Amino acid sequence: MVVKYSTERLLNTAEAARFLRVSQASIRRWSDSGLLAARRVGRRRERRFSESDLQAFMQQPATARAAADASTVNVGGERVGVPAHLATLYSTDAGGLRLTLPFLAEGLRRREPCFLVATGAELRRYTDALGDLEEASENGLFNVVSFQDGTAAGAITEWEAYLAEGLTNRPTVIRIVGEMASEREMFVSEEEMLRYEEAFEVMCRRYPVVVICQYDVRRFDGIALLRALKAHPDLFGFRLGTFLN
Repeated sequence: MVVKYSTERLLNTAEAARFLRVSQASIRRWSDSGLLAARRVGRRRERRFSESDLQAFMQQPATARAAADASTVNVGGERVGVPAHLATLYSTDAGGLRLTLPFLAEGLRRREPCFLVATGAELRRYTDALGDLEEASENGLFNVVSFQDGTAAGAITEWEAYLAEGLTNRPTVIRIVGEMASEREMFVSEEEMLRYEEAFEVMCRRYPVVVICQYDVRRFDGIALLRALKAHPDLFGFRLGTFLN
């Protein structure tokens, strides 16, 4: 018996994303759903894709790909899978609303629970732009969060309660925006806030959430911003320019 081996080159996730001109997150999502054929190689079981399979995927009806995207949320034109924990950097007040305002407005239109962690002027920018929120607040669709304990552990405990309540009778996506300059004032120190970010990255994976943590670069130094980015690995599956405002 003669065994034939394929000589077709296999592409990794990044190469497949470039081939299809989409984000790496889309490649992983389509692969997980079984829509895009993938092979697992090596001890780490990394994904590999053949060009022929990618070509076949491109020939599928758009409706099939749309079905795979049904469990995603649009953030600045990027289809973000659920759960997701993203960070944005902005340098102007207007830039700080570019992604998050339509993100929250869409959630309210779809009657998805929305949580906003903000105080003072940052909170007013959102409430002024979103308009009448009385009904959404009464129905538990719009929630302003403020942590009371001052520690990372306390904030995580509070989120567990908020998210459990958000899912009551609503098995849906939960949208969260955190204005980190406001959040920093809720913790005993900036270091404690950053520890909270790292803990939140682990905790949020158990819930159907899309989270955008907003960093005003005028109010954080480079070391804090670098550590914040490292606490949001989902960010690196997308075009980074989308999240720089």
